[in-house]
Amino acid sequence: MIIKRQRIILTGAFTLLLASATVSAIAAETPSVETKHWITQAPSQIVKDKRIEQYLRGFDQPMWEVGERYQHLEQAIIDSNFELASYHWNKIKTTIENGLMKRPARRQNAEAILLNHTWGEVSKAFASKDISRAKLAVVKAKAACMACHAAENVAFINNQPLFTQNSDNG
Repeated sequence: MIIKRQRIILTGAFTLLLASATVSAIAAETPSVETKHWITQAPSQIVKDKRIEQYLRGFDQPMWEVGERYQHLEQAIIDSNFELASYHWNKIKTTIENGLMKRPARRQNAEAILLNHTWGEVSKAFASKDISRAKLAVVKAKAACMACHAAENVAFINNQPLFTQNSDNG
C-alpha cells in the first residue's frame, strides 16, 4: 500500500514537472506582444517577416484601393476633371502592380486584360480631355476589370454596385 502510494505521488510529481517544463518551453518560444514596436522589437527576422507578410495580406487589399480609386475616377470624369481622373488611373496601375508583387500568379491575366493595352488606351483618352472619349474609356476600364475577375475565377466580385450600377458618366 505504501509503495503504491509512493508510485502515485512520484507519477503525479513527474507529470507536474513535465507539464511545467512544456509550458515554460512554449512560453519561451511565444514572444510577448506587449510593445507597440511589433516590428522593430520582433524576436527574430523570421518573426518580423511573418508579421509584415500577414499584415500586408494578399491581393484583396490592393483591390480595395483600386475599387475606391475607381469610384473617384468615375466622379472625376463626371466633373470633367481629367487631371484627377488621370491621377487615380495612374495610382490604380501602381496599386495593381504592387499587388502582383504579393500574388504573382495573378500577373498573366492582369497584364493581358488590363495593363498591357487597355491601361494605355484609357490613359490616352483621359489625356485627350475629350469627355466622350473619357466616358467610353471608363466603360472600357470597368469591362476589363470584370473580365479579369472572371479570368481569375472570382466573378462573384462583379456582383456588387460598383459593377452592376451604371455611373452618371454614360
